[in-house]
Amino acid sequence: MRTIQVSEITRNIKEMCIEANHFLTKDMDEALKSACVTEKSPLGKQVLNQLQENLTIAGEDMIPICQDTGMAVIFMEIGQDIHFEGGLLEDAINEGVRQGYVEGFLRKSVVKDPLIRENTKDNTPAIIHYQMVAGDKVKITVAPKGFGSENMSRVFMLKPADGIEGVKNAILTAVEDAGPNACPPMVVGVGIGGTFEKCALMAKKALTREVGTHSSIPYVKEMEEELLATINKTGIGPGGLGGTTTALAVNIDTYPTHIAGLPVGINICCHVNRHAVREL
Repeated sequence: MRTIQVSEITRNIKEMCIEANHFLTKDMDEALKSACVTEKSPLGKQVLNQLQENLTIAGEDMIPICQDTGMAVIFMEIGQDIHFEGGLLEDAINEGVRQGYVEGFLRKSVVKDPLIRENTKDNTPAIIHYQMVAGDKVKITVAPKGFGSENMSRVFMLKPADGIEGVKNAILTAVEDAGPNACPPMVVGVGIGGTFEKCALMAKKALTREVGTHSSIPYVKEMEEELLATINKTGIGPGGLGGTTTALAVNIDTYPTHIAGLPVGINICCHVNRHAVREL
């Protein structure tokens, strides 16, 4: 049994909130730079070059890469051979978010009641997802989610008879409806199967998969590649101003489901697709 002080969780999450809001992950950085080269539209290329300039300024001057520094989404993969000491884990996670957003001078975008709309002034509480796994490690993924793209999320409760073509149509419908509102070029996370809430959670988690990697299931890999090519033919383009780079990746995860259902969740993320990952 390994013991971890929850203060270590707080410290790491604080640092990760700041990191994710100022720097792209290596895979996202490489994907955007590649898009600058391959984009066919002059206007689209200009938009992508402006995004690169924005990223450079953000890194050099420690300015957030987007003014919407998001609602903090935290994925915790916890080894079952770990014991936490020093307080409640959930309190420690939220304290890390509070410190990161207050001390990092990140925009506070969370309201404590969805209708009364009073700001919490420290971007807490976070959205936290826990998963117990084997071993004595903790894998933390901090994924601040802005709501320009989050508002473009969709869940389709399809019929089994809709099949693979129905799933593809649902994904394309979500992307086309999102258009410029999702700040393309986008990453499209998709969850197929499970239940209403499970497919949405899978879609959100799929956004954190490394760009350029694919599902180990052959037919799913084919769907990812086909849909990426189809989406990039829609002409939405960078910034929604036209071009050949509407999406940088389509990441699909699947899960067993009920005989009477075919849930499909689509969670779109903007061109920065912010996340930071650490293992303790």
